[in-house]
Amino acid sequence: MTDVNNEGGIRIEGLAKRYGEGDTAVDALKDANLHVAAGEVVGLIGPSGSGKSTLLKCLGAVIDPTRGRMTLGGAVIYDDGWKIADLRALRRDRIGFIFQAPYLIPFLNVTDNVALLPMLAGSPNRAARARAMELLQALDVAHRAGAETSELSGGEQQRVSIARALANRPPVILADEPTAPLDSERALAVMRILQRMASEYRTAIIVVTHDEKIIPTFKRIYHIRDGRTSEERGEGRPLD
Repeated sequence: MTDVNNEGGIRIEGLAKRYGEGDTAVDALKDANLHVAAGEVVGLIGPSGSGKSTLLKCLGAVIDPTRGRMTLGGAVIYDDGWKIADLRALRRDRIGFIFQAPYLIPFLNVTDNVALLPMLAGSPNRAARARAMELLQALDVAHRAGAETSELSGGEQQRVSIARALANRPPVILADEPTAPLDSERALAVMRILQRMASEYRTAIIVVTHDEKIIPTFKRIYHIRDGRTSEERGEGRPLD
Protein backbone atom coordinates (compact mmCIF):
# COMPACT_ATOMS: atom_id res chain seq x y z
CA MET A 1 0.00 0.00 0.00
CA THR A 2 0.98 3.61 -0.41
CA ASP A 3 2.99 4.78 2.57
CA VAL A 4 1.40 7.27 4.95
CA ASN A 5 2.96 10.66 5.57
CA ASN A 6 4.09 10.15 9.16
CA GLU A 7 4.98 13.73 10.07
CA GLY A 8 3.62 14.24 13.56
CA GLY A 9 2.11 10.74 13.66
CA ILE A 10 3.14 7.23 14.62
CA ARG A 11 5.62 4.86 13.03
CA ILE A 12 6.53 1.38 14.26
CA GLU A 13 9.21 -0.57 12.42
CA GLY A 14 10.24 -4.17 13.06
CA LEU A 15 8.94 -4.11 16.62
CA ALA A 16 9.45 -7.29 18.64
CA LYS A 17 8.73 -8.28 22.21
CA ARG A 18 9.89 -11.50 23.85
CA TYR A 19 8.74 -12.57 27.29
CA GLY A 20 11.06 -14.93 29.18
CA GLU A 21 14.18 -16.70 28.05
CA GLY A 22 15.33 -20.04 26.70
CA ASP A 23 12.80 -22.82 26.18
CA THR A 24 10.07 -20.89 27.97
CA ALA A 25 10.41 -17.73 25.87
CA VAL A 26 7.28 -16.39 24.16
CA ASP A 27 7.45 -14.02 21.21
CA ALA A 28 4.38 -11.82 21.64
CA LEU A 29 5.54 -9.51 18.83
CA LYS A 30 7.79 -10.73 16.03
CA ASP A 31 7.82 -8.07 13.31
CA ALA A 32 5.18 -5.40 13.84
CA ASN A 33 5.08 -2.48 11.40
CA LEU A 34 2.51 0.30 11.54
CA HIS A 35 2.10 3.86 10.23
CA VAL A 36 -0.54 6.36 11.34
CA ALA A 37 -0.49 9.94 10.05
CA ALA A 38 -1.31 13.03 12.07
CA GLY A 39 -5.06 13.55 11.85
CA GLU A 40 -5.80 9.90 11.06
CA VAL A 41 -7.81 7.25 12.93
CA VAL A 42 -6.70 3.67 12.23
CA GLY A 43 -8.11 0.39 13.50
CA LEU A 44 -6.04 -2.43 15.00
CA ILE A 45 -7.80 -5.79 15.13
CA GLY A 46 -6.84 -9.36 15.83
CA PRO A 47 -7.81 -12.43 17.87
CA SER A 48 -7.06 -12.79 21.56
CA GLY A 49 -3.38 -13.49 22.13
CA SER A 50 -2.35 -12.02 18.77
CA GLY A 51 -0.20 -9.26 20.26
CA LYS A 52 -2.59 -6.27 20.25
CA SER A 53 -2.20 -5.48 23.93
CA THR A 54 1.56 -5.97 23.83
CA LEU A 55 1.88 -3.62 20.86
CA LEU A 56 -0.22 -0.98 22.62
CA LYS A 57 1.80 -1.32 25.84
CA CYS A 58 5.07 -0.94 23.94
CA LEU A 59 3.82 2.10 22.06
CA GLY A 60 2.46 3.56 25.29
CA ALA A 61 5.87 3.11 26.98
CA VAL A 62 4.33 0.79 29.56
CA ILE A 63 6.63 -2.15 28.75
CA ASP A 64 10.02 -2.39 27.04
CA PRO A 65 10.18 -3.82 23.51
CA THR A 66 12.91 -6.34 22.75
CA ARG A 67 13.95 -4.64 19.53
CA GLY A 68 12.67 -2.38 16.77
CA ARG A 69 12.04 1.33 16.29
CA MET A 70 9.16 3.62 17.31
CA THR A 71 8.54 7.23 16.32
CA LEU A 72 5.90 9.45 17.96
CA GLY A 73 5.10 12.96 16.87
CA GLY A 74 8.11 13.07 14.56
CA ALA A 75 10.61 12.09 17.29
CA VAL A 76 12.27 8.69 17.70
CA ILE A 77 11.39 7.39 21.15
CA TYR A 78 12.76 3.85 20.82
CA ASP A 79 15.50 2.41 18.61
CA ASP A 80 16.70 -0.89 20.11
CA GLY A 81 16.52 1.01 23.40
CA TRP A 82 14.61 3.99 24.80
CA LYS A 83 15.71 7.39 23.50
CA ILE A 84 13.60 9.22 26.09
CA ALA A 85 14.98 9.53 29.61
CA ASP A 86 11.68 10.21 31.41
CA LEU A 87 9.06 7.68 30.28
CA ARG A 88 6.56 8.96 32.82
CA ALA A 89 6.70 12.42 31.25
CA LEU A 90 6.41 10.82 27.80
CA ARG A 91 3.19 9.06 28.81
CA ARG A 92 1.83 12.17 30.52
CA ASP A 93 2.66 14.75 27.86
CA ARG A 94 2.75 12.99 24.50
CA ILE A 95 0.39 10.00 24.68
CA GLY A 96 -3.32 10.11 25.42
CA PHE A 97 -5.04 6.95 26.66
CA ILE A 98 -8.72 6.04 26.24
CA PHE A 99 -9.95 2.81 27.76
CA GLN A 100 -13.09 0.69 27.64
CA ALA A 101 -14.02 2.13 31.05
CA PRO A 102 -13.61 5.90 31.57
CA TYR A 103 -11.58 5.59 34.82
CA LEU A 104 -12.49 9.11 35.91
CA ILE A 105 -11.38 10.20 39.37
CA PRO A 106 -14.54 10.05 41.49
CA PHE A 107 -13.62 12.76 44.02
CA LEU A 108 -12.91 15.35 41.29
CA ASN A 109 -15.56 17.10 39.22
CA VAL A 110 -15.59 17.03 35.42
CA THR A 111 -13.41 20.10 34.91
CA ASP A 112 -10.86 18.95 37.49
CA ASN A 113 -10.62 15.52 35.84
CA VAL A 114 -9.70 17.10 32.52
CA ALA A 115 -7.47 19.86 33.95
CA LEU A 116 -5.44 17.54 36.18
CA LEU A 117 -2.92 16.34 33.57
CA PRO A 118 -2.02 19.83 32.31
CA MET A 119 -1.54 20.97 35.90
CA LEU A 120 0.69 17.96 36.64
CA ALA A 121 2.70 18.94 33.56
CA GLY A 122 3.23 22.43 34.99
CA SER A 123 0.42 24.39 33.37
CA PRO A 124 -0.99 27.18 35.57
CA ASN A 125 -4.38 26.45 37.11
CA ARG A 126 -6.21 29.05 35.01
CA ALA A 127 -4.66 27.85 31.74
CA ALA A 128 -5.38 24.20 32.57
CA ARG A 129 -9.02 24.97 33.33
CA ALA A 130 -9.35 27.05 30.16
CA ARG A 131 -8.01 24.09 28.16
CA ALA A 132 -10.46 21.78 29.94
CA MET A 133 -13.40 24.03 29.08
CA GLU A 134 -12.27 24.30 25.45
CA LEU A 135 -12.34 20.51 25.13
CA LEU A 136 -15.58 20.06 27.08
CA GLN A 137 -17.24 22.56 24.76
CA ALA A 138 -15.85 20.80 21.68
CA LEU A 139 -17.25 17.52 22.98
CA ASP A 140 -20.66 18.99 23.86
CA VAL A 141 -20.36 18.30 27.55
CA ALA A 142 -19.45 21.77 28.89
CA HIS A 143 -22.85 21.99 30.60
CA ARG A 144 -21.60 19.23 32.95
CA ALA A 145 -18.33 21.01 33.80
CA GLY A 146 -19.12 21.31 37.51
CA ALA A 147 -20.81 17.94 37.89
CA GLU A 148 -19.50 15.01 39.88
CA THR A 149 -18.52 12.05 37.70
CA SER A 150 -21.18 9.87 39.36
CA GLU A 151 -23.85 12.21 37.98
CA LEU A 152 -22.84 11.61 34.36
CA SER A 153 -24.36 9.19 31.90
CA GLY A 154 -22.11 6.53 30.36
CA GLY A 155 -21.83 8.50 27.14
CA GLU A 156 -20.95 11.70 29.02
CA GLN A 157 -18.27 9.88 31.00
CA GLN A 158 -16.70 8.58 27.80
CA ARG A 159 -16.67 12.08 26.29
CA VAL A 160 -14.97 13.42 29.42
CA SER A 161 -12.38 10.65 29.17
CA ILE A 162 -11.71 11.69 25.55
CA ALA A 163 -11.31 15.31 26.68
CA ARG A 164 -8.84 14.19 29.34
CA ALA A 165 -6.85 12.22 26.75
CA LEU A 166 -6.56 15.38 24.62
CA ALA A 167 -5.79 17.75 27.49
CA ASN A 168 -2.01 17.91 26.99
CA ARG A 169 -2.31 18.10 23.19
CA PRO A 170 -0.62 14.72 22.68
CA PRO A 171 0.41 13.81 19.13
CA VAL A 172 -0.84 10.27 19.76
CA ILE A 173 -3.94 8.72 21.31
CA LEU A 174 -4.20 5.00 22.06
CA ALA A 175 -7.80 3.85 22.42
CA ASP A 176 -8.28 0.34 23.80
CA GLU A 177 -11.77 -1.03 23.06
CA PRO A 178 -13.40 2.41 23.63
CA THR A 179 -16.82 1.32 22.28
CA ALA A 180 -17.07 -2.22 23.67
CA PRO A 181 -19.77 -1.53 26.30
CA LEU A 182 -21.82 0.80 24.07
CA ASP A 183 -24.80 0.21 21.82
CA SER A 184 -24.54 0.94 18.10
CA GLU A 185 -25.69 4.56 18.31
CA ARG A 186 -23.31 5.49 21.13
CA ALA A 187 -20.43 3.50 19.60
CA LEU A 188 -20.74 5.38 16.33
CA ALA A 189 -21.02 8.65 18.26
CA VAL A 190 -17.67 7.91 19.94
CA MET A 191 -16.07 7.18 16.56
CA ARG A 192 -17.52 10.41 15.17
CA ILE A 193 -15.91 12.29 18.06
CA LEU A 194 -12.54 10.57 17.62
CA GLN A 195 -12.47 11.34 13.91
CA ARG A 196 -13.40 14.97 14.54
CA MET A 197 -10.79 15.34 17.27
CA ALA A 198 -8.11 13.73 15.07
CA SER A 199 -8.91 16.18 12.28
CA GLU A 200 -9.14 19.30 14.47
CA TYR A 201 -6.10 18.63 16.68
CA ARG A 202 -3.96 16.70 14.14
CA THR A 203 -3.78 13.74 16.49
CA ALA A 204 -2.84 10.24 15.32
CA ILE A 205 -5.27 7.75 16.86
CA ILE A 206 -5.05 3.96 17.05
CA VAL A 207 -8.25 2.16 18.04
CA VAL A 208 -7.87 -1.44 19.22
CA THR A 209 -11.23 -3.11 18.79
CA HIS A 210 -13.27 -6.27 18.34
CA ASP A 211 -16.40 -4.17 17.81
CA GLU A 212 -17.96 -5.05 14.46
CA LYS A 213 -20.18 -1.96 14.69
CA ILE A 214 -17.24 0.39 14.15
CA ILE A 215 -14.83 -1.61 11.96
CA PRO A 216 -16.50 -0.41 8.71
CA THR A 217 -15.76 3.22 9.70
CA PHE A 218 -11.98 2.88 9.36
CA LYS A 219 -10.27 3.88 6.12
CA ARG A 220 -7.27 1.79 7.07
CA ILE A 221 -7.02 -1.28 9.29
CA TYR A 222 -4.06 -3.18 10.67
CA HIS A 223 -4.54 -6.86 11.41
CA ILE A 224 -2.24 -8.54 13.89
CA ARG A 225 -1.79 -12.29 14.14
CA ASP A 226 0.97 -14.28 15.79
CA GLY A 227 2.85 -11.07 16.52
CA ARG A 228 2.97 -9.83 12.92
CA THR A 229 0.97 -7.03 11.32
CA SER A 230 -0.63 -6.65 7.92
CA GLU A 231 -2.45 -3.66 6.47
CA GLU A 232 -5.63 -3.39 4.42
CA ARG A 233 -7.92 -0.66 3.21
CA GLY A 234 -11.11 -0.33 5.19
CA GLU A 235 -14.54 0.67 4.00
CA GLY A 236 -14.25 4.18 5.44
CA ARG A 237 -18.02 4.28 5.85
CA PRO A 238 -19.16 7.88 6.52
CA LEU A 239 -20.37 8.61 10.03
CA ASP A 240 -22.43 11.71 9.21
